[in-house]
Amino acid sequence: MAESFWIETLGCPKNQVDSDKIAGSLLADGMRRADGAEDADLVVVNTCAFVESAREESVDAILSLSEQVRLGGAGERQAAEQREKPLLPRDGKRLVVTGCMAERYGSELAEALPEVDAVVGFGVPVNVGGIGGDGWFGGMMVSNGAGVSDRMAISDRADAETAVPKMDLLNMSRPRAELPWAYVKIAEGCDRSCGYCAIPQFRGPQRSRSVDAICDEVEALEIREAVLIAQDLAAYGRDAARVGKRMETSERDSTRPIIPLIHEVAKRTDWVRLLYLYPADLTDELADAIFATGVPYFDLSLQHVSRPLLRRMRRWGDGDRFLSRIQHIRRQEPDAAFRSNFIVGYPGETEADHEQLLEFIEAAQLDWCAFFAFSSEEGTYAADLSDHVPASLIAERLAELREAQDAITESRRRQLLGQRMRVLVDAPGIARSHREAPEIDGIIHVPAHLPAGEFAEVEIKSSVGPDLEATPAPPAQPHG
Repeated sequence: MAESFWIETLGCPKNQVDSDKIAGSLLADGMRRADGAEDADLVVVNTCAFVESAREESVDAILSLSEQVRLGGAGERQAAEQREKPLLPRDGKRLVVTGCMAERYGSELAEALPEVDAVVGFGVPVNVGGIGGDGWFGGMMVSNGAGVSDRMAISDRADAETAVPKMDLLNMSRPRAELPWAYVKIAEGCDRSCGYCAIPQFRGPQRSRSVDAICDEVEALEIREAVLIAQDLAAYGRDAARVGKRMETSERDSTRPIIPLIHEVAKRTDWVRLLYLYPADLTDELADAIFATGVPYFDLSLQHVSRPLLRRMRRWGDGDRFLSRIQHIRRQEPDAAFRSNFIVGYPGETEADHEQLLEFIEAAQLDWCAFFAFSSEEGTYAADLSDHVPASLIAERLAELREAQDAITESRRRQLLGQRMRVLVDAPGIARSHREAPEIDGIIHVPAHLPAGEFAEVEIKSSVGPDLEATPAPPAQPHG
């Protein structure tokens, strides 16, 4: 029987796309999906390193999965005996760590976690013995060849730039989607220098895919909704001149290369949703392109509203500009939905800054919001700033903001009662309208007989917190 694999994905939707491409590579090499980590010959942990809490979660997952790999389906007595044995070997089973933590802390992670057989980053050719068949695992050569070390750490970024992989994870194929929607990564890396963010350090500068490659992936996925993602989505295509890339004519003719991309993707799927928009890039032209997709959903990365604090974050904008833009879009499209995220406790955040953010939350009436405690990241501008906010005060501010936003979200959901709307049924009993991004926002409960993967007209009957309940809408009455 073919060897099996299990992939555990942590972090953001961009990591899920990477995992899908790793799975596609392993399936192409003749491996099969396992029912669980304990049954797999190869367990891959795709980690997140964005903030300290994400790193802690990643390490906890690695240790937990290591235990599962070691013990497998052993009984209680066997498991107790096995725990007393050395960590390695594990009867040919292998545990591989990849993703952002591998990219950022490769050698350190390999040294700190003897439970792991390999720590390997994307785009760096690394031989790993005894895992799967000969082939590429997300840009890493995987070989059963004799004499290959079982444990190898990722190179540093400087070495990685000189090691050109034979295959590029960003453009690798992936399996057909199991759900009627899928995340589609249109670029990797980021050219911005936000004061708190370490992503450019380990994901590198922005590298955009071609329109053809993206559209080919959308067609192969056979989905009803494409959710376009990137570290800096609206900056898509701006790196073309730097890397000497030839852009299609339609891309060159637009001031925003992402706009013709949206139009092309919209020809191949019913819905197109955009996640992670830098607020300065939300022009009228881009807003019109979003309206044309039938999904007026705006995910704006605002981070804060205090102008001095945003400058300290090395970011553009202020609350007045943000609110004006949101109101302008709502005048054009009253059904537009908005999501954003904010950092709480950035160094130098005063009580006046916090009050300004609370006032903005109340005035903007965003549909969805996430609030995150500031995390000091090594190598970033913010790591060397003074005036750090005490953790206890950050916790108080987070609680106050979340309580205020929860009430706003619940109120906005109640306003939808009695409305008729078009939804996409993701799975039996679970659907979404244009207002809900998959896996991020609330859902709409619908009767289980509505076919998954199809659109339906429903009427909203009740709300429970962020979720709604709906029934099939009666046939529309003809006018006249």
